[in-house]
Amino acid sequence: MGATQLLDRFRRTLPNTLRGKLLLVSLLVVVLPISLTGYLLEREGRQALVQEKTEKLFGLTRLLDAHLGPGFDGLLPAAEAAAGRDARIRLLSEKLTPFTDLVAGANPGVGIGYYSKALDAIVTYGPSRDYSATVGTSIPPDHPGWRVLDSGKRAVESGRQVRGFILNAMLPILRDGSVIGYIWANELSDDVERQAAAMDRAVLTVSAAGILLGLLLAQLLSRGVGRDIQRIIDGLVRMRSDLGHAIKPPSGEVGEIAVEVNGMARALLDARSLTENILHSIADGVIAVDLDGRVTAVNPAAGAMLGVTAAEVIGRPYDSLFKPDGRFASPLLDTLRTGLPNIGVTLDFPGTRQTLHLTVSSSLLRNSRGDAIGAVVVLRDLTEQRRLRTQIMRADRLAALGELVAGLAHEVRNPLTSIRGFMQFLETSEDVKEWQRYAPLIVRQVDSLNRLVTELLEFGRPRPPTIRPVQLNELIREVSLLAGRKSNARIALDLAADLPQVEADGEALKQVVLNLIINATQATAESGVITLSTAAADGREAVVAVTDDGEGIAPENLDKVFDPFFSTKPNGTGLGLAMAHRIVDAHHGTIAIASTPGAGTSVTLRIPFLHSPTAET
Repeated sequence: MGATQLLDRFRRTLPNTLRGKLLLVSLLVVVLPISLTGYLLEREGRQALVQEKTEKLFGLTRLLDAHLGPGFDGLLPAAEAAAGRDARIRLLSEKLTPFTDLVAGANPGVGIGYYSKALDAIVTYGPSRDYSATVGTSIPPDHPGWRVLDSGKRAVESGRQVRGFILNAMLPILRDGSVIGYIWANELSDDVERQAAAMDRAVLTVSAAGILLGLLLAQLLSRGVGRDIQRIIDGLVRMRSDLGHAIKPPSGEVGEIAVEVNGMARALLDARSLTENILHSIADGVIAVDLDGRVTAVNPAAGAMLGVTAAEVIGRPYDSLFKPDGRFASPLLDTLRTGLPNIGVTLDFPGTRQTLHLTVSSSLLRNSRGDAIGAVVVLRDLTEQRRLRTQIMRADRLAALGELVAGLAHEVRNPLTSIRGFMQFLETSEDVKEWQRYAPLIVRQVDSLNRLVTELLEFGRPRPPTIRPVQLNELIREVSLLAGRKSNARIALDLAADLPQVEADGEALKQVVLNLIINATQATAESGVITLSTAAADGREAVVAVTDDGEGIAPENLDKVFDPFFSTKPNGTGLGLAMAHRIVDAHHGTIAIASTPGAGTSVTLRIPFLHSPTAET
């Protein structure tokens, strides 16, 4: 018999009714977990009981070990230490028996005692009233006590020993690094089994009660569910001929099914079309066409967007709703042609009255058999959102312009104040030497203003990048050679040998790298090191890193380093990094800076290997 036949036979043995299946599932869900839980509790409980007994017995052995003091010989007077074996056993028993009886009396059912390796005999066994006859006897060769004496390690044994079936904990007596005997504490296995049996009975009782209660509840639940489902089935049979009949919903989730069935019946009786209600109520525009691309439905929102009515456009070709424009690719007609949906496409729709900025989603329309009968498009007008976004961007540019003007005023005011002060002083001076002394200072201030204006013009009127293939490694070698002459800091190169060329404006990138090296040298001591490295990332972009071990940048200034006119250098204009950011952005790359005060700064450029001119439009 094959596996398939066995599976079929197993399926035939399963109950066919829902109630029977619920009972079977309940039986599995209730009986198996409770039985498994009871078994685990019983096993873990036994282990915990044995563990508890073991720890208790070892605690008693340690108590006896502490009472023994320096050892057996320390308990015998010097005159009697050389006596015969029997005499020494008797003397040791007389000294140790009172304490073992005391401990055994405080722990009913427990037997404790000492075994001397030198005398090869039981020295004492408490309670002595029960086990005094064993004093002086030796343990047999197969007794587990010999393993304790030989290994010097404690052990726990269960089985038949001197006093019967016991749980025996044995602790070696170690003195001066040698085993001189062992101490035991044991308890009859009957006592342990009696406690374990009581625990087993409790677990079994609780498990049986849980199983019976679970089966009873499953029986009641399955009977109620079966009755409710039969009521729904009877109601559905009646609805075949009378859709106005309402099923009385029972309680619970089955009742929710009846409510939904009643709702479906009311929806079928309703004369209004659900699709028509949706089309008239949603704010997005919806247009449907047939397989020939002719409009079959237009909701009011779409008519308002396009400035038409349903009567004007139904039956007309869909492409008559927009201006003939070879550059416009209609997602709806594309879906009708290819059968593929278009989701969330943002485009400019060339309407006959105005161009609309829309988000468009289109998909095929199918009948109940799954055959395509046309296509539908959903239009969401984003024209107003674009207008508001433009206003926000204009406001942001005005705010940035305000910050730029404020920074420019601050940078211009300082040189002008110096020039004005010099001129006021020289206005009253007729000494040619004074004029000769202050004239160079005035010229330097004028040069500072001229440099500021030049950088500002470069920053404010950026030229479009001249894109050509550029070998970044060669560019960095050239710039580092030029910059290395202006500082004593050592410039180290770590350039990827297989770095591909990038499509970029080489002169602009030279300006960026030179600016970064100059910033690094100004922040680095003469004995410092500036490292320039290149690498290729994911085959899509080149990575250039300029790292120094200089003074670093304060955390509160990291977010401001690319702002125009922000500089921590006394003579800096604060336009260098701002221009670098603009150049990298024009290449559709990124520039990031990380710094730790006192440890150095790292600036990372990421430039795409291929320049994308479409991103500039």
